[in-house]
Amino acid sequence: MTRPQMRVPLLFTAAGPGDAHLVADLIATAFQPLEVAAWLVADPDERLRALYADFRIVVEHAIAHGEVWITGNQGGVAVWLPRTPDTPVPEIGDYARRVWLACGRYTGRFTALDDAFAARHPTAAHHHLAALAVHPDRRSCGLGSALLTEYHSRLDRTGIPAYLEASSRHSRALYLRHGYTDHGQPIHLPDHGPQLWPMWRTPQPTPSPSDGDPAGASRGSRAECPQ
Repeated sequence: MTRPQMRVPLLFTAAGPGDAHLVADLIATAFQPLEVAAWLVADPDERLRALYADFRIVVEHAIAHGEVWITGNQGGVAVWLPRTPDTPVPEIGDYARRVWLACGRYTGRFTALDDAFAARHPTAAHHHLAALAVHPDRRSCGLGSALLTEYHSRLDRTGIPAYLEASSRHSRALYLRHGYTDHGQPIHLPDHGPQLWPMWRTPQPTPSPSDGDPAGASRGSRAECPQ
């Protein structure tokens, strides 16, 4: 007889500087099969390395100036950057040189992606979901939804919108289920690149507001995942 899988409540932990490798590696692994990743790095043998190096720049910046949350089983991560008058985010220092060192001959494509995102990024106050990733071995057990629900609950209590760029039709469908709507027309990348979807989430009414979150603490969710 097969024993049922044990299910335990899912916890989240705020990432620190020592987690940058884990987070960047997980995002690169999750994004590697996407159409936009193939557009960025045509050679599959070089794709994972270049994606990791580029995401490492963003992750380190977000850990220092935003919030990065990891599921307790290290199967999912969310990278958030606040863009509000009270929480201005500085530019990434020496960014152009760091991207060139990270991406080499693919720098042009990464720069084109940055430019396309910047041209459509809203100016209104919001929190930007720079990346949401679930390891391929941990998909289909609700980690992405749990990460979104947990962070959205705080944005809803404080009345702050959220913004993101969906990288696939599958991820766009997920975000639609979590209250996002299309923010204008899709982004069409050059050189016959794929389209991406800028999306905006208006904060939802909360019937039972609380006093906020303890900084740096682990947080729990009612979502569960097999261990």
